[in-house]
Amino acid sequence: MIEQDVAALLAARGEKLAVAESSAGGLIAARLLALPGASAFFLGGGVIYTAAAREGLLGITAADMAGMRPSTEPYAALLAQRVRLRLDADWGLAETGATGPAGNRYGDAAGHACLAVAGRRARVATLETGQGDRAANMQRFADAALRLLRDALRGESS
Repeated sequence: MIEQDVAALLAARGEKLAVAESSAGGLIAARLLALPGASAFFLGGGVIYTAAAREGLLGITAADMAGMRPSTEPYAALLAQRVRLRLDADWGLAETGATGPAGNRYGDAAGHACLAVAGRRARVATLETGQGDRAANMQRFADAALRLLRDALRGESS
């Protein structure tokens, strides 16, 4: 499982992770926290599903959002960097998108997700599943985010 790889890499280095997820609804954090010894590497995070959560939990203001919209790679990168800084983590992982069954209000189709890693290596990626199955997309988004983090930890290109 990808989360076991991530946990092993983080724990071996004594590094800490913070997570900001949106459309995955907490699945990334849940998968990591289900592993024994998660407290060795997982600091915390949040489901940043609304503008109120974005500002209240991560301190991202309207001024920070000028010229940017959610469900984009720059926004995912901002989330990853901000959660990393707020929790004083070595790594930040973020996900934002449209799970379905319909697209989001920004014009992205169901199955669209943007993912980002902030840390010693930064990564961003976009996933398009082409599916409207909400629960399946949530799982796919979590898988893709954890894979992106694992690759960054290994120093692999994404």
